[in-house]
Amino acid sequence: MLRAIQNLGCSSSGWLLWKPRTSTSGGFSFISVSTRPFSYSSFSSSSSTRAARTNNCSFLHEFSACKTPSFRRFRACSESNPDAASASSSASVASQSSSFGNVRKISFCQWCGGTTKHEIPSGEEKMRAICTVCGKIAYQNPKMVVGCLIEHDNKVLLCKRKIQPSYGLWTLPAGYMEIGESAAEGAIRETWEEANAEVEGLSPFAQLDIPLIGQTYIIFLAKLKKPQFSPGPESSECQLFALNDIPFNSLAFSSMFVTLNLYIEDVKAGRPKFHYGTIKKRPGTSPSDIRAFTLDYHLQS
Repeated sequence: MLRAIQNLGCSSSGWLLWKPRTSTSGGFSFISVSTRPFSYSSFSSSSSTRAARTNNCSFLHEFSACKTPSFRRFRACSESNPDAASASSSASVASQSSSFGNVRKISFCQWCGGTTKHEIPSGEEKMRAICTVCGKIAYQNPKMVVGCLIEHDNKVLLCKRKIQPSYGLWTLPAGYMEIGESAAEGAIRETWEEANAEVEGLSPFAQLDIPLIGQTYIIFLAKLKKPQFSPGPESSECQLFALNDIPFNSLAFSSMFVTLNLYIEDVKAGRPKFHYGTIKKRPGTSPSDIRAFTLDYHLQS
């Protein structure tokens, strides 16, 4: 779905990459990608802040990055080090957690119900839960989150959450992708479930990885098929917001904070881009602090 981008080398300012041109002449175009993390100052939706943004202040230099909790109807992710079967295992898992993100302890085998041990299997580098009865290994993989940034009359559609986590805060309609559907199909389904809205014209806008909690977000730009929407079971309100009125102080997740600010920046620049970035959560901060992050490896094309 998303175009593959390959490394060619690096320079003092970052990585040099290529991507296929969309023109009929073929070939490749080059883009420069900084590998230095962006650091942002605090943001509020005051009129003075909006005025500053109107003067072409870039999101990448304007905002303080955020720590993103788990999303939508998802269970909140634990941010403590995972338990293990022994003190030595715990230390090892904690070490793995710092490098790879949180690892959830699995006590019983999902296939036979046997108890598990936590070890690094031969030929691997990461702690795994291994069944002591059937020997199968339980692999924990990241979750894919898909959703829509819906444009209508120069406004965007947001939903106020009726469930935890982040009850009462605003978000784009989005949620976990299901087995058997594409990312685009999942985004369309989630939009219907949360906002009773039918959308069309989907195009990829942003992919945001959050390694610490094992989540990847794919957000599509979309249009309403018809100007009708209403809260679904997991939303208490649905509302179209003008860009200057987006409730940045009441957003549910830092992934939404990043997505909406990148969108506003693109609108001001006059054309949408595709964005890729890694949200690196700031250690020791609360999941409710959506500005406690840096956005690393930000790629625009």
